[in-house]
Amino acid sequence: MITDYNRLSGLQKVSILFSILGESLAMNLIQDLSKTDIRKIRSTIRELGEISFAVKKRIMEEFYFSFLSEDYQTKDDGPLKPFEFLQHLNDEQMIALVSKEDTKVIAIVMAQLESEKRMNILNRMAPEDKGAILLELGGLDDVPLEGIIEVANKLREKSHFLPKTVDFSRGGGKEIAEIIGSMSSDEEEKYLAAIQNDDPELYKEVKKYYLTFDDIFESFPDNIIRDLMNSVELDSLAMAMKGVEQEKVDRVIENLPQKKQAMYEPVEGAVAKREVDGARKAIVTAAKKMEEDGTINLADMLGGGEMIE
Repeated sequence: MITDYNRLSGLQKVSILFSILGESLAMNLIQDLSKTDIRKIRSTIRELGEISFAVKKRIMEEFYFSFLSEDYQTKDDGPLKPFEFLQHLNDEQMIALVSKEDTKVIAIVMAQLESEKRMNILNRMAPEDKGAILLELGGLDDVPLEGIIEVANKLREKSHFLPKTVDFSRGGGKEIAEIIGSMSSDEEEKYLAAIQNDDPELYKEVKKYYLTFDDIFESFPDNIIRDLMNSVELDSLAMAMKGVEQEKVDRVIENLPQKKQAMYEPVEGAVAKREVDGARKAIVTAAKKMEEDGTINLADMLGGGEMIE
């Protein structure tokens, strides 16, 4: 084990720095290295063997103080914010910015972000890289200020070449569910069946967001049924329940206030199918409005998540 700092050559010190920081970050820290220099460093790293923590700490301190300059000191108007440019990038741009970087640089970027944005980046990484990134994120105290600044400068320059921010959607299950939900009931069934036959995985994704009248009785607990049905006019509610099995009708009536229970009258005789479909769609629309208001989460409820009243 290497324990004597004073016996190390300059090449060995640089090689130890590379082994601590990783080659990508270290090359940002130490500029103007030739290919020959890099080959020597790589060769020396292989020859070094185990290095004591005290030696590593001494080397980090030496490079920290030798590279630190007034440009990176706290100024009168507050500390510098080298990663402030990240706040102006959307998720797509952020992913593009770090996708080709090594895990330490990605970890440095993630450390500057709020938790939601961190997860957006982590979820787009390859499974084998996620653990490495998290480990790097827990060890950034060893990275000197100069290294952090160099990473920020490099990424800021790189960000100038990213595609401009564009507000767009990539489609997906939710968007398809919204489109199908605006169709007539006959069209809904036809297109859902086609998706199920052609792409079962996409069908599963669509079903997380696609709400039918029957889903309300299968997936909604009584407290949500109560709020939903109370938001609908009694005449529309009675029309929607036309032809529904009595057990479900009873469940709806039991969740109405007593005054509305007394006023509820079932629709008798034959009625046009479009009237029934229209009334049911109005209830489905009211349920979607509850999601927009934050009262419910359809993806959780339709996806089979456990509901607690």
